[in-house]
Amino acid sequence: MGLYFLLFAAIVVFAILAFKKMRGKTVQMFPTNWEAALERRVLFYQQLAPSEKAIFKSRMMRFLAEVSIEGVKTEITDEDRMLLAASAVIPVFGFGDWHYNNLSGILIYPNSFNEDLQFDSNNDGRVISGMVGNGQFEKQMILSQHALHQAFSNKTDKHNTPVHEFVHLLDKMDGQTDGIPEQLLKQEYILPWINLMHEEMEAINNDESDIRKYGGTKQAEFFAVVSEYFFERPDLFKRKHPAIYKMLVQCFQQDPAARK
Repeated sequence: MGLYFLLFAAIVVFAILAFKKMRGKTVQMFPTNWEAALERRVLFYQQLAPSEKAIFKSRMMRFLAEVSIEGVKTEITDEDRMLLAASAVIPVFGFGDWHYNNLSGILIYPNSFNEDLQFDSNNDGRVISGMVGNGQFEKQMILSQHALHQAFSNKTDKHNTPVHEFVHLLDKMDGQTDGIPEQLLKQEYILPWINLMHEEMEAINNDESDIRKYGGTKQAEFFAVVSEYFFERPDLFKRKHPAIYKMLVQCFQQDPAARK
């Protein structure tokens, strides 16, 4: 109980300080020494046209001006900030002027953690790589530093934890994290999306799909998992799951397979 209270108190203080810190903060210029690393690490960015790259970098810097990032028993590097900002921009790149109004701060843990937010090496159940807070942790994201870097180290695994968590934030905009992004999909697409989702979740749970097993656990995780696949391996996803791909094009207002 004592440890949980301390963690809760720390996050509350962090949220208050983050809010004060972000108010009136100016957007900085994109650091020129980030360019090579961004090009090398982020495949999504590599495939953008030059004019789109300029927009992408501008939105990265605006995100960093609006959201506080703090490390817990780990140092936050420029590369951490760069990869976090890129992760935030990827799913909303098709939306134009976008702000994550349901996020004020991100806590970076060195490794995965458990449901009590513990991450020390002697603790069992450290299987969580990222989470979006609810209740007393509202407007907070907690993310493993290892998972952040792993997300941009393997370009073929269809897996990206930070993008997964930012998609949860998009899902949550209508008040529920339920895998039905009602503020992103037109009304006529909602029921077809639900039907597609249930059909593919059944296929996942019957070992008849190449979509990651976690996507079969519940609707919210399905939406986040297929979104990772959509952005990480768009060509493959479009070929194997054309109906879901088409629906996500409508949802995110972008067609990543068409950039190749």
